[in-house]
Amino acid sequence: MNRYLAPEIHNLPDDIRAKVLEVQEKAGFVPNVFLTLARRPAEWRAFFAYHDALMLREESGLSKGEREMIVTTTSAANNCLYCVVAHGAILRIYEKKAMLADQVAINYRKADITERQRSMLDFAMKVCLRSADIDDGDFSALHAQGFSDEDIWDIGAITAFFGLSNRMANLSGLQPNPEFYLIVRVPKAKLS
Repeated sequence: MNRYLAPEIHNLPDDIRAKVLEVQEKAGFVPNVFLTLARRPAEWRAFFAYHDALMLREESGLSKGEREMIVTTTSAANNCLYCVVAHGAILRIYEKKAMLADQVAINYRKADITERQRSMLDFAMKVCLRSADIDDGDFSALHAQGFSDEDIWDIGAITAFFGLSNRMANLSGLQPNPEFYLIVRVPKAKLS
């Protein structure tokens, strides 16, 4: 289904090949996004540098699971199959809840999440769908839930970045790896 031919791992620049092999070692497979975006090495480097700055940031008031909730929820609103499936798998890992990714992708308002997380996702969806309508009241509501201005920036930046990612995945016809569907749904020994 991919509309663009992904390069072979052995043809990648050394730095990108090293990162792809590191991910393969950790995950047991190469997520399709790594090879699809590698067709343009400079863009690959910029994309993953910003991804890592947002998603691996240590000093964030958002947990890794909450960041993945934002990605999964807003990617569903953007109809991005790849990101919903891939980041839904990561969400299941971080939150250790097999059904949570499906819940937030379909209707986060009915998901098994806290009121604070629901407020976070309300704001993420506003950034995703109606960013021109953001006002000081949105900040006040998030502050009341314990979010700092930096946390609010993180919510918005993650949503905006994955808006780009969703659109590129849809443009390229990027499909989720089959392995993503099984993560935290099937015991690891049965994945082989």
